Amino acid sequence: MKQDLEKIKDKIEKLRGEIEYHNRRYYIDAMPEISDYEYDLLMKDLIELEEKYPSLKTPDSPTQRVGGAPLDEFKTVIHKKQMLSLDNTYSPDELIEFDNRIKKITEKVTYVAELKIDGVAVALHYENFILKTGATRGDGIKGDDITQNIKTIRTVPLKIKTNEKKFSDIEVRGEVYLSKKQLDIINQERESKGEPLFANTRNAAAGSLRLLDPKEVSKRKLNVFVYSFEDAVKYGIKTQFEALKILEKLGFAVNPNVKLCEKIEEVIEFCNEWEKKRNDLPYSIDGMVIKVNEFEKQEILGVTSKSPRWAISYKFKAEQAKTKLNNILVQVGRQGTLTPVAELEPVKLAGTIVKRATLHNQEEIERKDIRIGDWVIIEKAGEIIPEVIRSLKEERTGNEKIFKMPDKCPVCGSDVTKDEGGVIIRCDNLQCRAQLEGRILHFAERDAMNIEGLGKALVHQLVEKRMVDDYGDIYFLDIFKLASLERMGQKSSENLLNQIKESKKRDLDNLIYALGIRNVGKHTAEILVDNFSSLYDLMKAKKEDLLKIKEIGDIVANSIIDFFKRKDTEKVIEKLKKAGVNFNKSKSKIIKNILGGKVFIFTGELKNYSRQEAANIVKSSGGRVVSAISKNIDFVVVGENPGSKYEKAKKLNLKIIDEQEFLNLIKKS
Repeated sequence: MKQDLEKIKDKIEKLRGEIEYHNRRYYIDAMPEISDYEYDLLMKDLIELEEKYPSLKTPDSPTQRVGGAPLDEFKTVIHKKQMLSLDNTYSPDELIEFDNRIKKITEKVTYVAELKIDGVAVALHYENFILKTGATRGDGIKGDDITQNIKTIRTVPLKIKTNEKKFSDIEVRGEVYLSKKQLDIINQERESKGEPLFANTRNAAAGSLRLLDPKEVSKRKLNVFVYSFEDAVKYGIKTQFEALKILEKLGFAVNPNVKLCEKIEEVIEFCNEWEKKRNDLPYSIDGMVIKVNEFEKQEILGVTSKSPRWAISYKFKAEQAKTKLNNILVQVGRQGTLTPVAELEPVKLAGTIVKRATLHNQEEIERKDIRIGDWVIIEKAGEIIPEVIRSLKEERTGNEKIFKMPDKCPVCGSDVTKDEGGVIIRCDNLQCRAQLEGRILHFAERDAMNIEGLGKALVHQLVEKRMVDDYGDIYFLDIFKLASLERMGQKSSENLLNQIKESKKRDLDNLIYALGIRNVGKHTAEILVDNFSSLYDLMKAKKEDLLKIKEIGDIVANSIIDFFKRKDTEKVIEKLKKAGVNFNKSKSKIIKNILGGKVFIFTGELKNYSRQEAANIVKSSGGRVVSAISKNIDFVVVGENPGSKYEKAKKLNLKIIDEQEFLNLIKKS
């Protein structure tokens, strides 16, 4: 039996070695040797063996990259050594000044010039060769513990590739980034759901690392380049250039575009070279980082309170182009927002031909005095959609036209509404074709009506073939018409219709969230169900009734009132009623109101309950649980190793109780 287990262990080790080898070939070397299908088979075999023999599962196994359970919050990590930021320079002259300052303090230095990756700085700490902690830079002194999210990044080694004992405990620092191609994929998905697009790869990488569900982070396909070996001298390393070579040998992804320079003139030449080539890269860079190569010299030069004196960043100029603005079109987004977009004379910018640029809103157009027919300057400083920076008023002929946003939706002709600030203009018509796909996809989401199988491709076909006019129509879909759609046979159609039928039983808060009322998210929907027993009760509510509810303010109350008084809302509600969709609060949610609507938040680890179990106890006793700190919280329950919420709670002078006090409170209840 023991011999058999040893064979299984050998097989598991062999699989892990193969998978990590192919990870490196694919993600770091960009030279894959096997297909995705073959890779998936290797991973499947490993997962099955580890599930069958859990004692053989290890923290450095490739299966640990899949993503663990969702987090409730990020814990705070104190950095062993402050993560400093860099001073910026913007011209060759400033680089020469930097060199002169260095030479005044120490002679005979060389420089290492590296690409400045446009991403998020992280610190990775290894103990006994295994990844122990991954943390964000934060304020430089403390950051967020994002270890579970870091593990999902295939270019981060879970185990260092060496047996040298001196490297068993090390800390490295690097930049988490997203490829341009992956950003396009993510933004296409966000657009289909009516979510705001990420402006650039840095913005997307930061947003991804802040997700509380590691499985969702895994889908984002983040990458990392490591650029710093902390306390390298302690390991016998003398220069930055040597440190980068050793980091590569240890299994880390190190950017290959590095140059060792004898003089500052070589640095400037290298910077100029990459400023021209930056758009050829599959990832974004916004400049170069120049470091004194010798660690001994770095020590002599020292640091200020914010930045090292031995390193500096050289920022590239934002790329601009001159072109003519031929027209201004108004796009209607998935959530009904009307956005003016400039139609331009095609011009090359940042490696692509640009024909359109965002104008944001009417207020921005007026502030910049942009007119149809103007010659304009456009810029693409890491943005996905170029922006019109300014008009060239001196080149006007007098034939230019002043633009005004329409008072009717350009797609469906409905009246548009403005937000309270008068900046955002929307079409709220539930049947507007421009936003119908987004509304149906939102209606089918897991937190809404949870209709599995009603995905982007299918919804697009339903809308394109005019099989639905609003989300109420999905309950009256015909199996024969469904089966005729692309990738939809009889079995798939039957499965979908069963899912749609099951969705009629969803709880009232799911339905309220699914309706897509502006400013009403999942959390607000739950609050409303705590105060109204049916959808009809909510529909009849007056503004003063809504304002009596804790956490419901003027904006949300107005959104609810406005939504239910519209004719298109009446039509869709009638369809949902006819279909037999549940409009009432479930009996399980009609509870004894012992905690009287008190608001709780949890931080840290509890001994007696999981976070979810504790939250369920509060909810079942008439209390509410939130995830973000605010002055409206009644009790902050603090367990072991609390996160940043604890510090914020103290600053807001909130009522803080420990686990025992929480137990006493619910026992009294």
